[in-house]
Amino acid sequence: MKFSSSAFPRSRWVSFALALAGIVLLPGCWWEMNGHQSTIDVEGPVARDQLQVFYTTCWVTLVIFLLVGSALAYATLKFRARTKADEDAAPPEQSHGNPFVEIGLIGASVFALVIIAVPTLRAIWYDYDVPAMEKANAYSINATGFQWWWKFEYPNEQTEPDSTGTRGLVTTANELVIPAGRPIHIELRTMDVIHSFWVPKLAGKVDMMPNRGNRMWLEADHPGYYWGQCAQYCGDSHAVMRFRVIALDAKDFADWLANQKKTARVVSVAQDEKIEKARPVFASWKQNQTGFVTGDQLDISPLDAWRAKQFPEKEEDPALIAQGRHLFQVKTCAGCHNVRGHEGVGIAYPDLTHVGARTTIAGSLLENNTENLTRWITNPGAVKPGNKMWVEGYLKNNIHLTPDDVAALVAYVQSLK
Repeated sequence: MKFSSSAFPRSRWVSFALALAGIVLLPGCWWEMNGHQSTIDVEGPVARDQLQVFYTTCWVTLVIFLLVGSALAYATLKFRARTKADEDAAPPEQSHGNPFVEIGLIGASVFALVIIAVPTLRAIWYDYDVPAMEKANAYSINATGFQWWWKFEYPNEQTEPDSTGTRGLVTTANELVIPAGRPIHIELRTMDVIHSFWVPKLAGKVDMMPNRGNRMWLEADHPGYYWGQCAQYCGDSHAVMRFRVIALDAKDFADWLANQKKTARVVSVAQDEKIEKARPVFASWKQNQTGFVTGDQLDISPLDAWRAKQFPEKEEDPALIAQGRHLFQVKTCAGCHNVRGHEGVGIAYPDLTHVGARTTIAGSLLENNTENLTRWITNPGAVKPGNKMWVEGYLKNNIHLTPDDVAALVAYVQSLK
């Protein structure tokens, strides 16, 4: 079939070529959608159920696209102007249409919506809370969103009594540790604005509304390390309000929980031991620089990297750690943060009792290593603009830290396993 340039202009050929290229490249792109926050490569029943709804919607819309696109292509080719006379001819007489065709299209549209609606409604009921038959085995966790970090409490797990005999709930920040292969019921709350809890590989987004309780559940098929983040704009550093979910087998989870119940680790130091202060290298960091300074182990096997963080550092300086603990008090860090068994009364800021055992800091923005801790403690406002550690802590209390102070605080934080 021969096309004239006037009947089929160059712009249409370009559009046709681009569409064809998209169809050819689509399969390759599809199979590469397996990143840290992929909603296609899922590893839990809730995310898998939501993925099936997505696939159903895709197939229905694909059928609609093929039918409508085929009809459009057929009409475009069959009734195109073939000659100059066709181009100059008056439009044909217009009619109201065919009632049978119109009613049929309406019916087909309703049928397509029903095909989508049925699995969607089923998924809404299934995803809202732990299925009744599994509730007896469900594990409960409370998740609270702050600007811009996450607090996770284990309501059925009490800590060991501290020096005053006080017990509390096992509490952690930004890293949610769960048992794999077990339903996890999560109560969602917020302490300020609207946040949205999202772990793409395990479950879809659920909002945390002020003055209103919400809930969700998820389950990890097997032990793994999963990326999550806030999915609702909530202020200056919303884009870097992240968290991690670490799923462990039953034994590893029990061991982790037993350690979390303990008070903070104490590194003994001799009374006459000389304090050797290591000076960190103060690098030049860009404003809101979000790139990880990571090790190969976290990149290749994040779960193994997390396991390695549970043990004390190979080379510790007890004297420097003791100096850091002292600075934690005098620099008013203990007014915002809590280190059970040591110092601290803060409940509106991350609990640091076992912060050294986490793979990330700063709302899971940075890997928990010496360089990133130095960067964060030196100037948290440059890492996460508007965060309360900077505004309510450093600026309000006029906190200034020397390189020696930072080195000691970093050593102390890293010792809290």
